[in-house]
Order: sequence, then structure tokens, then C-alpha cells
Amino acid sequence: MKYKRILLKLSGESLMGEQSYGIDNARVLQYAEEIKAIQTLGVEVAIVVGGGNIFRGLSAEKSGMDRAQADYMGMLATVINSMALQNALETLGVYTRLLSAIKMEQICEPYVRRRAMRHLEKGRVVIFGAGTGNPYFTTDSAAALRAIEIKADVVLKGTRVDGIYTADPEKDLNATKFDNLSFDEVYDRELNVMDMTAFTLCDENNLPIIVFDMNKPGNLMKLMQGDAIGTLVK
Repeated sequence: MKYKRILLKLSGESLMGEQSYGIDNARVLQYAEEIKAIQTLGVEVAIVVGGGNIFRGLSAEKSGMDRAQADYMGMLATVINSMALQNALETLGVYTRLLSAIKMEQICEPYVRRRAMRHLEKGRVVIFGAGTGNPYFTTDSAAALRAIEIKADVVLKGTRVDGIYTADPEKDLNATKFDNLSFDEVYDRELNVMDMTAFTLCDENNLPIIVFDMNKPGNLMKLMQGDAIGTLVK
């Protein structure tokens, strides 16, 4: 395997499948099967899931809700998604641990860095819930922060698009894909890879990012085997 320890970032919207809201159990199970396949081969897997399929703090703020309150609600949505993914993994026989940045001991462990790393060393899939535990930070920022803390080799951002393009390929048919980019090129071209806080964290800590299509079966395994899938930023 090319990478020993990875941080997989999944958007909340990706869990909707073809639905317009909520969680598509078939899609979550598909992701779980992909994760199990690489974990079985010895890859240490940590995951951060967004909450946009249930609640999005920024959207709520625009409708008049207090931003901090809205963000906390969004964090709880990420825990719901994390529990769904945990259930799917455990259905497949994968040992998992859900660690939350907000304490809720009845359903998950509180986040402790050393505990998270020990779980990974023991071969458990670790899911980080509740973002960073602070308002005004996105789950992209949580993914970058947790990846640095656990000394991950790479951040894998699984999306429904197969990489980074010059423009949104779903809206611009002339958009062209990048295979490789430097952090400076992303800044100069003002490309939307992750939010700026998350992207800067990765840049300053020399943590590469790969944006790829998580919905295509086998892509995650191909990345672990060293295939040129998606777009690499380093």
C-alpha cells in the first residue's frame, strides 16, 4: 500500500446518494465496503464526515439564526452521519471507534489524540465526529486538523467529481481537469479545493491532499495501490 495512515474526508451530501435529504443506507454501505477493503490490507483509516445532508450552519445563518448556534447544530448532524457510517462498518465486521469533539459519552468517546492514535495502531477505523468542537470552523478544517494531529500521510477528499477542474465540470462543459497541482498554484488560480483555513493547515504542514471520486467503486483501493486517481495537491 502506498499510504500507511490516511484521513478520509466525506461530505454529508455524499451520504444522500440519489436522495434530496438524509442518509441513503445503500450509499453508506458502499462506502463501508470500500473502506473495509483497504483496512483489511493494513491501511490505518481515520474518517471525518460532514453534516450538510442534515443541517448546514452557514445556510441557517443566512436565514437569521445565530452563527454559533447553527454551527453547533451542524456538529450534531456530523455525529448522526458518523454513527450511520460506524453502523455500516460494524455490519461488515470492521472494528470502529467514534470519537467526538463534543462530549456525549452514551454514544461515543470524547476525542483524545493519543487514544485516537492507539485505536489506529490496533487496526480500528476511527471516525471523528462533531468537527473541531468549535463554531466558525468547517469539517474541512476538522479533517485537516485531525490529519495533522494523528500524523496521517495524506488527506483524501472523496467527492462526486473525479478531481479538481478549472471550473465546475457539472456547470461548465469546457472545464479541464488537473492531475497534479502545487499549493501555490491552487492559491494563484483561486481554485476551490477546501476552505482556506483547512487548505492553509495542510500547506503549512506539508500534508498532501487528493481529491477524487468516492462514488466510483474501486477508486479508494486504486489510490492505496499508487494509481493516479483524482488530483494530487502537494
